[in-house]
Amino acid sequence: MQPDTPAGRPRLALFDLDHTLLPLDSDYEWGEFTIRIGWRDAADFGRRNAAFYADYQAGTLNVPDYVRFATEAVRERGPDEAGAAHARFMREVIAPAIQPQALELVRRHQAAGDQVLIITATNDFVTRPIAEALGVHELLAMELERGPDGWYTGEIRGEPTMREGKVRRMERWLAERGLAWADVDTTFYSDSMNDVPLLETVNHPVATNPDARLRALAQQRGWPILDLFPPHP
Repeated sequence: MQPDTPAGRPRLALFDLDHTLLPLDSDYEWGEFTIRIGWRDAADFGRRNAAFYADYQAGTLNVPDYVRFATEAVRERGPDEAGAAHARFMREVIAPAIQPQALELVRRHQAAGDQVLIITATNDFVTRPIAEALGVHELLAMELERGPDGWYTGEIRGEPTMREGKVRRMERWLAERGLAWADVDTTFYSDSMNDVPLLETVNHPVATNPDARLRALAQQRGWPILDLFPPHP
């Protein structure tokens, strides 16, 4: 997409979540939190969680396998216990991690009249309350399938919001509103090489707290680099 979208078109500000608006990975931290509250064995779960996270960083994550693994404890505990645990997770892990400079960036776009969305590969159970805490009500996350009882099955509903899947999810979001990429002026903030397909699609890509590979690519492409937090590996 060309960077000189004509004025007067709707403006969208898209944000990745983990290591972009938060200085942590919420999916990984939720897994670590389930260890601390005794839902999972520390050695086994911690080893597997770290391995999946390394695969994600490398762009080789088997998404369905990871989602089944990551939601197992939630599925076993049920909605009431899982909801209470997530509220505690928000208080103890997420709220202290929300940084004023990230909130200010979101508020600046909102004050300018931009439609703000969070688009994340982390599942909606983990991220919906986080998006609300950030004051963002439009969330495109990994949707979890629910069974006849209304609770999670461990499967993914629809297409994962990851890599090229983020582009297609955004295209569907636009189409539902009678729009296409050419009809809007889009900015996307992300830290990860996994998000290069969407960064290449929007009008204004911003490498935000980028990992080493994305930082190098952004410098090569001439994309702006924004460091809200200290860089991560």
